[in-house]
Amino acid sequence: MLMRTDPFRDFDRLAQQILGVGTTSRPAIMPMDAWREGDTFVIEFDMPGIALDTLDLDVERNVLTVKAERPARNGDWEPLASERPRGLFSRQLVLGDNLDLDHVEASYDAGVLQLRIPVAEKARPRKIEVKGVSSTAAISAKQEQPVS
Repeated sequence: MLMRTDPFRDFDRLAQQILGVGTTSRPAIMPMDAWREGDTFVIEFDMPGIALDTLDLDVERNVLTVKAERPARNGDWEPLASERPRGLFSRQLVLGDNLDLDHVEASYDAGVLQLRIPVAEKARPRKIEVKGVSSTAAISAKQEQPVS
C-alpha cells in the first residue's frame, strides 16, 4: 500500500534535525505513522504548531503530497533555545493502486494531521460462490463392456 522510494530519506532527516530548518529547496520532513484498520488505510503526521491555513494536500495519480509551513519568528527577540524546526515541511508518499484516492478524508487536531484512505473496492477481500453441478452432467464416462 505504501512504498518507499527515497534511499536518502534517513540521511536527509538527520541533516534536518541538526539544522532545524526547512527551505523551499530542502523542506523539512514530518514524522508519520501508517497502518490499516479494516478497509481503511490511516496515516498520521506530527505537525505541532502548524496553522491549518498553511496545510496543503495534493494527490496526483498515486502520489500524495503533504506540505505545511511553520514560519520563522520575526522581530526583536533573542533565541535561548531553538530545537523546533521552522520553515517549510513536505512529505510525498507513493501509494499503491489498491487505495481509493478519490475519497481521502483529512482532519487536523492537536498538531496531528490524520488521513483516512479507503481501500478500493476491487482490492477488498471477497468470497467467491462455488456452484454445484448435478452428478449426471458432471460425469460423462463410458462404461466398459465386460470381456467374455
